[in-house]
Amino acid sequence: MSLNAWLVAHQISSFPIIKLLLGTASAKHLHIDLTKLKSDNLAQKQRYLKVLPNLIYTNRLDFEFYKFEENIRVNFNPEIYAEICRKAGLGGVKGHELKVFDYIYGVLHSPEYRSTYAEFLKSDFPRIPYPASPETFGHIADKGEQLRLLHLMDDAAVGTTPYPFKGAGSGIVEKPIHTDEGKVFINPHQWFEGVPRIAWEFHIGGYQPAQKWLKDRKGRVLSFDDVRHYQKIITILSETDRIMGEIKLPLSQYSASI
Repeated sequence: MSLNAWLVAHQISSFPIIKLLLGTASAKHLHIDLTKLKSDNLAQKQRYLKVLPNLIYTNRLDFEFYKFEENIRVNFNPEIYAEICRKAGLGGVKGHELKVFDYIYGVLHSPEYRSTYAEFLKSDFPRIPYPASPETFGHIADKGEQLRLLHLMDDAAVGTTPYPFKGAGSGIVEKPIHTDEGKVFINPHQWFEGVPRIAWEFHIGGYQPAQKWLKDRKGRVLSFDDVRHYQKIITILSETDRIMGEIKLPLSQYSASI
């Protein structure tokens, strides 16, 4: 799953904001930092970081950004990044880029954020509130980290996948359906057991991943790896819903000006 399947391209404008502004290094100097991700899948890392890389490698020394090493800079607007770190109580700017990213990711998955600003979230890129307090930052960044690792299909984050594939048959996907008993049938004789309806109906953008993944494989035989992958998808969708419900974003604490 690539990150762009989960990011929300929306906007709010009624309280202090952090515009998600990236650096402007020319293409020939832009190299993606792959060391921040645990996955061994190079293609997955590249897809993930092309959406919102948190570091930029450059051979130039004439930039005005915070330098963590001789040829690395943070891929955030430096003033905004410093202000986030200050309001988050991080005690400086060095080494917090991934934690700041997790905070942003957590905000974007906050049900209160999405529902309160639903009409604003249709026109442009998202705008993110500065942390109301270090405690708020820590809470939301923690939830954002959990979601980020889930969406990268990190094995430790996904954990067990309690949705056994049952029945005897060809393994061919015919017409996937979900029953009230929590069974997802791929054909009349084989099914995934115990699939929550929230996972089956979960929306990301304009589609429902648990349904679309199977429909895209209509007429194909599911391999062992396919079954394991689908079990992970169900787990990720279920856990995403649970974690989103735990995000507490106190919008009332944000003032109208910085």
